[in-house]
Formats: sequence, C-alpha cells, structure tokens
Amino acid sequence: MQLKNYICLPFLLVCTSIFSQEKSLQAIKTTQAPKIDGNLDDAAWINVPVATDFVQKYPSAGQPASQKSIIKIIYDNTAIYLGAYLYDDPLLIRKQITARDGEMQKDVDYFSVFLDTYHDNQNGFQFTVTSANVQSDARLGPNLGSGNDFGEYGDKTWDAVWESKVQLKSDGWTVEMRIPYISLRFAKKDLQDWGIQFLRLIRRTNESCFWSPVKPEVNGFVNQFGNYEGLQNLQPPLRLSFSPYVSTGFRSIPQPNGNGFSGRWLRSGGMDVKYGINESFTLDATLIPDFGQVVSDNVINNLSPYEVKFQENRQFFTEGTEIFNKAGLFYSRRVGSIPSGYYGVQNLVAGNPDWEIVKNPSTTQLYNATKFSGRNKNKLGIGIFNAIAAPMDAKIHNILSGKDSVIRTSELTNYNIMVFDQALKGRSSLTLTNTNVMRNGNSRDANVTGFDVALYNKTNTHAFNGTARYSKIWGTNPYDGYNTTLKFGKVSGNWRYYVLNDIQSKKYDPNDLGILLAPNKVTYRANISYNNFKPTRNFLQYSYTLDNRIQYSYKPFAFSGYYITGSALWILKNFWDVSTHAQITPFVVHDYFELRTDGRYLSLPLNLYFDIGGSTDSRKKLFVRFSGIAARSPKYDNSLFGGGLGFRYRFSNKFTLDLQVDAHKETNNLGYAFIRETNGEPIVGFRDVMEYIPVLSGIYNFTSRLNLTLRVRHYWNEVKYLSFHNVDAQGNLSARPFINNWDDNFNIFNADAFLTWDFRLGSRLIVGYKNWLGDEEMVSPMSNNNYLKNLSEVFNLRHGNELTVRFIYFLDYNQLHKKR
Repeated sequence: MQLKNYICLPFLLVCTSIFSQEKSLQAIKTTQAPKIDGNLDDAAWINVPVATDFVQKYPSAGQPASQKSIIKIIYDNTAIYLGAYLYDDPLLIRKQITARDGEMQKDVDYFSVFLDTYHDNQNGFQFTVTSANVQSDARLGPNLGSGNDFGEYGDKTWDAVWESKVQLKSDGWTVEMRIPYISLRFAKKDLQDWGIQFLRLIRRTNESCFWSPVKPEVNGFVNQFGNYEGLQNLQPPLRLSFSPYVSTGFRSIPQPNGNGFSGRWLRSGGMDVKYGINESFTLDATLIPDFGQVVSDNVINNLSPYEVKFQENRQFFTEGTEIFNKAGLFYSRRVGSIPSGYYGVQNLVAGNPDWEIVKNPSTTQLYNATKFSGRNKNKLGIGIFNAIAAPMDAKIHNILSGKDSVIRTSELTNYNIMVFDQALKGRSSLTLTNTNVMRNGNSRDANVTGFDVALYNKTNTHAFNGTARYSKIWGTNPYDGYNTTLKFGKVSGNWRYYVLNDIQSKKYDPNDLGILLAPNKVTYRANISYNNFKPTRNFLQYSYTLDNRIQYSYKPFAFSGYYITGSALWILKNFWDVSTHAQITPFVVHDYFELRTDGRYLSLPLNLYFDIGGSTDSRKKLFVRFSGIAARSPKYDNSLFGGGLGFRYRFSNKFTLDLQVDAHKETNNLGYAFIRETNGEPIVGFRDVMEYIPVLSGIYNFTSRLNLTLRVRHYWNEVKYLSFHNVDAQGNLSARPFINNWDDNFNIFNADAFLTWDFRLGSRLIVGYKNWLGDEEMVSPMSNNNYLKNLSEVFNLRHGNELTVRFIYFLDYNQLHKKR
C-alpha cells in the first residue's frame, strides 16, 4: 500500500499541473530590499520562487510563448518588489519611447504585473514598464473592460507613484519594480492571499503572453489570475502624501463686437492630499484645484436633439473613480462645468453694442473635492465623493453710463456620491449608488438612487444583470422618474447571446450628476454573436454579430422604431483588421426626440446604413487607419457619404506625427430647424450638411520622462437649408414659406501644446500653450465655398491665446520623516 501511494503521488501531481486552472506563487517576505537598478544580482532575489512558462493569448491562443521569461516577486512592510528577466535577442527588442500610459500599438516591448489585492476576482491594479523604462498603470474593475490584445485592461487615467528600472542584457532585458503600499489598497488581515498575473508583450511578433493562461473565450480577466499565497503580517507605514502645486500664466481673449482683447494674468495654487486611513481605505482630496492645463474638447455643431458627451481629462476626476461610476450615474464633467448662465451673458452682450464683458468665467471654480474609497476584508467596497463648487459671477460694463453690472451665472453647489459595492462569489456583485446635488437658494436640487445586480453562474458561462434607478428633482416644478433594466445572456464561449429590456420613464432624469441622452423609452433587444479566437487559414481572429432592437415611446406608449444590425470583425494574418456594420430600419421610424416637443414625433422612412473601417499593421513606421460610411433613405432622396483616413508615421523612436482627416456630406438631411412658428409649432427643414475634421497631433520624447505634445484640430460644419416644413400630429410634412439667411457656417479651431517633465517620482513641471478661435468670430458664409478658403479665413480672424506654467511637487510623509 505504501509503495502504491508513492507511485500514485507523482502521477497525481502531474495531472494536477496539467488540469489546474490556476497557477500559484508562494509569497516571500524579505528583510533587505533590493536596489532598483534593473540588475537582478541583489541577495534579496536568491532562492525566490520563479514564475515562468508563459502562454499566448494572442495571436495563437493557448500556445507557449516564443521567448522565455523568469519572474520573481517579494515583499516587505513598505512595498512589493518585482524582478523580471525577459530573454530575447537584444537586437530585436523594440524600444520606442512613448508618453506615460501611451504604449498601446507603439513599437515597444513591455512587461506588466497585475495585482488583485482583495482576491475578489473583479478588481485590481496594473503596473507596466516598457523596454524604454516608460511607466504605465491602470485600475481594473468589472465596469472598466476585460482588455484587448494590446494590453488595455482597465482605466489608464489612474496614475500611481512607484519606481522602475530596465537594463538591456546580452540575452534579453530585465525589469525591476518597487510598488509602495501608498499606491495599493488591500484588506486588513494577518494572513492573506492575492490574485496575481504577469503579461509580456513581444512587439515584433505581436505576442501577448500571460503567466496564468488567459482564455479569450472565457468572460472576464481578473478571474483568470493566478494566486500569490501567504502574505503575512503586512504592516505598511503611514500612507500620507502631499502634492502642492503653483501655476501662473496669461490669457488673451477677443472681446465681442470687435472691441479688442481682454487679457488677464492667471495665478493659482493648491494641493492634492492622499491619506491612507488604513490598509483598505484611502482619502483623496484636492484643495482649490486648477484644471486649466487640459486638452481642448472636440466641440461640434450639434444638430441632434442629444447632448454631446465630452471626455474627462482632469486627473482628479479620472483616477480612482471606477467605483463611483460602476452604475453609470457619474458624469464627472458636471462638476466644475460651464456655468449655466455663461451663454446668456455672451448673448446679452453680443446683441447690444452698448455693453462689453469685463469677466465671464467659462468654468466653475471648485473650492475642494474629496474621494474616500476602498474595500474591506469582507470584499465590501465603499466610495464617498464630495465636491463644492463656488458661486460664479459675470461682470459687464455699460459703455454709455460707465457703470458695471454683476450677473450670477452659477450658484454655490454641493455634489455628493455614495456607493456600496459588495463583491460576491465568482464575478457576481451587488451595488447601491446614490448621487445628490444641492444648490444654494431656490435653484434646482436633485437626487438619484440606483441598485445594480450582476449574477454569474459557477462556470462563468451565463450572467444575469439587473438595474433599478429612481430620480427626484426639487425646485419650481418638482418631478420624479425611474429606470429599470433586465438582461440575461451567455457570456463565455464562441457563441454568445443576450436578451435585454430597458425602461426609462418620461421624467427619469439623472443629468445633474450623470448623463442620459434621452429618457421616455422602452427598449427590447436580442443579440447573438459568434467569436473565433484561434488562427485559421485566412484569419487570426474573427467575429460576427446580429442585433435586433425594437423601441417604443414610454409615454404615450407607442411604437418608435425597429432596427436590425449586422456587424463583423476580421483580423488578418498580416495583422491588418477590418470591421463593418450594416443596419436597416424596415418600418417607418417615429422619432419622438427630433422635434424637441412633448408628445410629437417626426416620421422617418426606410433607411439603409453601412460603414466599414480598419487599420494596417501598427508595428510599421507608417500606420494607416481608414473608414467609410454610406446611408440612403429613398423616400426623401436622403444620402450620406463620407469617411476618414489617418496616417501615423514614426520618424524615430522619439518622434511621431499623426494626421487624421474625416469628411462627411449628407444631402436632404431632415431635422429640426431650431426655429418655431409664432404659435410654438416646431419647424423642420431639408438641408445639405457638410463636415470636415482634420486633426494633427504629434509627440517628441526627449527622454522617458520629458516630452513635447502637440494637437491641432479644425472643425468645419456647413449647413445649407433647401426647404422648410411644418409637421402634423402623425409626423407628416407640409410645406411652408422659405426662411432666408438661416444657413450656418460653423468653425472650431484649437491648438494645444504641452511640454511635460516628470523630474522626480510624482513631481512634474508642465508648460502649456493654447490657441483657439474666439467665441464671437464667425467665418463669412460668402467665402466658404471650399475648405481651403474657409480655413484661410479662420486664420485671419481673432484668436484667443493662453500660456501657462504649472509646478507640482510630490512629498511622501515617510521620506520626510526619515530625513528629519
């Protein structure tokens, strides 16, 4: 019997290693931290267990990595340390210098470590180092995506303070990292296990390789990590850091009515504070924040009835906010946005030459903003957000009387969010979210409460998602509303599907702190897709999707539209990709939003839509993106054609330029004409719409921590009306007299340049320059018969200019304490 046991034991170990879904590493605590220099010859690395045998996820899922990798990881009471030896021919390693968080689809190798510190299979951290020693980091979460084949696995707007160093060797390259606990959060337990994962990207072969195999047919990413077992008695030091800043500059803005320029000095100062209340929870605060040095928004001439959603570029509102937006109820651009009365002041002065603007702030100053977030040992995530916006006033001057008048454009406002997110077994979770906005005086107040549930079966093949939200608005005309969603589907495997029902009541309104483009809808949806993740004779991967969506108006409950959409994606053997979408609306659509009139709709006939897009091999010096679009509605002889072409050229490992040009032309577009009859009835018009959007961007990286970026965007939109019509109660058209001088020639021009120097860990100096076309400067419709003439007149008009300098210095309390 004993002999049989000894014979069976090795066999069982082999079987376990073959069929086990998870790899594991034993946590080793060190008493002597290694020097972070990229050399793995420190005594701390001796006899440390190694992670090796990486497996491809892309392009050949499940196949062994072509190059050997050996990883070691240790810890002490201050930080996690990682050493990686990445074997390769040093002449073949790609080493392009990129911006921080900008390694995706660039010509550079990189290595990542992922940490699931709560071991909840849902949340985590990513730390990446490129072969040029450029850092990248991200927060992982269920609402932040499951990644793609190029390494985007979470929210990369999150920035942490940590150390890294790389060395080029005769047989590859090495990486050393030090990740201090000030950049992590974990449970308060004497003995704990974490989830851990390592990623190596070999750029010349486009291999994305993982230590713990990541199967693309399995839903989720963090749930496929290995285990880092046996961390004992973690006693991190006080997690307290300060980032004081000062900024100065000068802004020159054209005055309305051709009254010259108004210039003013810009000066500000404040501080960001991070305080680790314990291992699990962190308090982030920003005092007197200044968000001037951000890239200009992609403003358009919005002819649709829906609000344009802009990207958030302010770091405080992007980093570490994933828990606050898990329910999709937080649109951070609401905080510190353009004061609600800003355009009213602009219009008042523009229509009266006797007045001029002394000041009219275009952004709302914040007194402060704080975030409290973390997750306890029972995997309960808690997030509390608060921001206080100052009251904003505009001042205008009467030229005739010499007197000034002050106009309140925004009241004192308090923004609040509270989230409780319970991670359950597997990938399931329960989330309760509350958002609240309180304004001074009798202004509008708002509250939204949402409950979200995500339930996955044991095999992670099927999932049920449900939401319930209730909104309440107080003010002159109080109202409330609700939103519910039910979704069930197969989420893993080659074949996937889901069915969905979404109800948004007429008065559901989360827009004080969230964003909803249009409520008053009932939607039923069925979606099925086939996804092939393994190489075939012609493709590396491909997928096909068929989507059916039927939509009703909630009140009155009436048919709105039926949409059938087919899409496909192919990744070719040469790493080119092509995607396409085709949509048909077989029945007349009743658009309840276009007329901006309660209970009224516009009837839109059969419509056919097709688009195609793709890109070439991004490893090449010349990288090309292309797109095309065509749509046709025969009844109104309405046609849309257009496309885009983008070129990115890598002149060297330091310098890259990118040019993207998009152009679209639509004939006989039918829509609201932004004017009404004297009795309030909406007027619609047929119009020809032309749009050109060239964007030139570039980056020169002097070093891995010093770069110059440039972005120039010109947006031109020309609208020429052909006829005007009234709309009856059945959505049908009837002709009315033509309205003269109603055409539009809309131009936006922005140039943004930033010199950024990360001169020490967490500390940064930024010199920024911005140029823009003045708000009141209009290109004459008589000179807009072609794009080049229009562009030349843009440069002849008055522009605003801004030059700023910002200095940020990172102070770690523990370093200050040691020095003292």
